[in-house]
Amino acid sequence: MQKMEYDFDTVLDRSGTGSLKWEKYAGSDVLPLWVADMDFVSAPEIIEALQKRLDHGVMGYTLPPQDTTDAALAYLKNKHGYDAKPEWLFWMHGMVPGLNVAARAFGETGDEILTCTPIYPPFLSAPVWQERKSGTSHLQWDGKRWTFDFDDLEAKVTPRSRTFYLCNPHNPVGRVYDRDELIKLAEFCERHDLVLLSDEIHCDLILNDVKHICTATLSKEIDERTITFMAPSKTYNVPGLACAFAVIRNPQIRAKFKNAARGLITEVNPFGYAGCAAAYELGEPWRQALLGYLRENRDYLYQFITERIPEIKLHPMEATYLAWLNIEGLLTIGIDNPHQFFVDAGVGLSPGKDFADGNYLRLNFGCPRSILETALERMEKAVSAERIPQTV
Repeated sequence: MQKMEYDFDTVLDRSGTGSLKWEKYAGSDVLPLWVADMDFVSAPEIIEALQKRLDHGVMGYTLPPQDTTDAALAYLKNKHGYDAKPEWLFWMHGMVPGLNVAARAFGETGDEILTCTPIYPPFLSAPVWQERKSGTSHLQWDGKRWTFDFDDLEAKVTPRSRTFYLCNPHNPVGRVYDRDELIKLAEFCERHDLVLLSDEIHCDLILNDVKHICTATLSKEIDERTITFMAPSKTYNVPGLACAFAVIRNPQIRAKFKNAARGLITEVNPFGYAGCAAAYELGEPWRQALLGYLRENRDYLYQFITERIPEIKLHPMEATYLAWLNIEGLLTIGIDNPHQFFVDAGVGLSPGKDFADGNYLRLNFGCPRSILETALERMEKAVSAERIPQTV
């Protein structure tokens, strides 16, 4: 392990903090590698900014501070080449509320939202909660990477399709879509007059030598039908601050989105704004150190699975700290419920069926190396015990 300015190796005791991740298996010896938050202390610059805001002493209802708006706009322009305007921003508590607002904003009861599976579960549940239908097309594995099946998308789109939900970088498969793919998807949306919602909250967690392309930067015409979701939450490990924003250039689409948000979204809290500004203005050294650590964890995970648990197949991921594990090989040795099997072995993963593909499990490797090592050793030991001995 390379030496770093920041400490990602220390195992933190998150008990008693109400951690969703750790409370799920509280009281049992199960390592939680499921929900997408990391077990790392956030950037010290963010913590200092939160302390400064707390020291003010008044935590009232808060409008978007100018410094946070400026930080978000500078971040979009300097890091992703998106020259947005202040009035295009809509602040919200997170991407999941935004998915529900978008589902409510376009079309009528019974209309349809398209997306590609496997996918982060709220992409599938938000349409249902807002009395819409969820239309899905499964991503294709071409032997090297996951790709869109455009023939299937053309077959799945209907006259009542209103919106396409895109996740890029993709959760859970870890793809970073290239320019040609995004242009082809945007052309599909234009052909069928779909609003293109692009969730890009993992865009600063690129692990390979690939470039994230913000969908809205492809062309002015594409930007006019695109809603972009951004947040510092995943990159800087601050999802609990509940601060995200949508970028919407088209004034008609923006008005519909804002109108649909009434009663669903209120003011972001002052700590969310303060943390967001600090992340975008001061968090880059910490982010670079984090990426180095995640790459090493990713490589360790890939080598371990390949060499020691060959029944599991791991497709290399280009981004995120989430690994998408193919577990079909476990069925061949009699492990009928791999998710529960690994819980019983002391490792809590996310079941693939929640993402609309039961042949997979999702593993979060955004944790100290020692936790990852222990989890993988538990998994290997459990699988080894189920293997049929080879006869000579």
